[in-house]
Amino acid sequence: MATDSKSISLVKASEDDAKFYWLDEGRSAGGFERQIDHSTYLQGTHPLFNGIKIVDCDTHFTEPPDLFQKNAPASMKAKLPRVVRVNGADRWFIGEKDFGSIGGNVISKGRNKLLGKLAYTTYDEIHPGSYQVKPRLEEMDAMGVWAQICFQNGGLTQAGSLLALKDDDLAMQVIRGYNDACAERMVESNNRIFCMATLPYWDRALMVAELRRIIDMGIKGIVLPDRPERLVAGYLGEDHKVNPFWEEVFDICNATGLSINFHINSSLDAGSAIWDNLKFTQRLPINAMLHTLGVCATMSNFMVSGILDKYENLKIGLIESGIGWVPFVLEMLDHQFDEMRTVIDHGLQRRPKEYFAKNFWVSFWFENYAPKHMLEEIGIDRVMFETDFPHPTSLYPGVQEKLVEQLGDYDYETRKLILQGNASKLFNLNL
Repeated sequence: MATDSKSISLVKASEDDAKFYWLDEGRSAGGFERQIDHSTYLQGTHPLFNGIKIVDCDTHFTEPPDLFQKNAPASMKAKLPRVVRVNGADRWFIGEKDFGSIGGNVISKGRNKLLGKLAYTTYDEIHPGSYQVKPRLEEMDAMGVWAQICFQNGGLTQAGSLLALKDDDLAMQVIRGYNDACAERMVESNNRIFCMATLPYWDRALMVAELRRIIDMGIKGIVLPDRPERLVAGYLGEDHKVNPFWEEVFDICNATGLSINFHINSSLDAGSAIWDNLKFTQRLPINAMLHTLGVCATMSNFMVSGILDKYENLKIGLIESGIGWVPFVLEMLDHQFDEMRTVIDHGLQRRPKEYFAKNFWVSFWFENYAPKHMLEEIGIDRVMFETDFPHPTSLYPGVQEKLVEQLGDYDYETRKLILQGNASKLFNLNL
């Protein structure tokens, strides 16, 4: 049955978005700690990749427990985010409001890996490189990775929860504090750790001002919501043109080349497609797969919207998305564009494969078939590599061994483009 677009239900942003950003079920007791003998894995870079500054384009930097407290005046500390241990687990609080766990951290202080759960629950248990620059660099060197693109780990910056504080100054202190820390890590790591910034997208003026500020600080990219209408205006207005609320953001990113990133987002309600009465470790693989379909949807929305015709130079990273789906989805869209008269009826200037080749980048980590057999079809200049450290399903350990398996049969220039050049272009790293 056809459905009018205005009647489609959408889960609205909630004041509890931060609290439930990571499921508590995945942080309960249990799981299996895999003991790792690191002497059996290559430390550093494999000879096939010598001279390549490998960019790991999807990792997560856990927000340090003193992030907001260390430089705050005594009079402000009670208001700013702080870590509280509740029932043996570290959680973020702003005032008396629970802002959730410290995120997904499955690499232990002893460099072992937790399987079957989403995270260890305290800073005492997790790898210090999850939230500190120096040990992070040491682990990057061990993995043979030169630079990492980092995304948030906890839910502190969830816009619905920040807006529910009903204190714009406090909410902006959280946003600015988070983004300031991104800039500080870039300097402290000597331009090896690049954290993606977040924006206060509940307010147009604040959002544009913060966007200009993070560009001035040299930050290399931003994360945008895939469905901003959960809280504010959507990317398109009711006239089907770019919503004025977002015009200046797109103008700035189009002009400066600042990367826009959609990280394995949740434009699809994954839970609604999963059977009832499946256990936690049965649901999680399906959930991850469905979130990848959400990335496909985000890409498709941009392609049909006309936004990429008005802002031809937008650079969009589809992060932790995988790559094997790309040829199928583009071929399907290409067929549907004709069958549904999408190009003709809406005056689009390009076809799906052309939009993809101009505006999008994707990343792989676990895949073997696609990196070995599909790079030409996807586009060698569109593909990047990631480890997802320190999250569940991350490539840890054995990063170099995996890369040899995936890319070892390619010539040096192709390996360098996939591992360094493409990410350098998307994120303006100048490597």
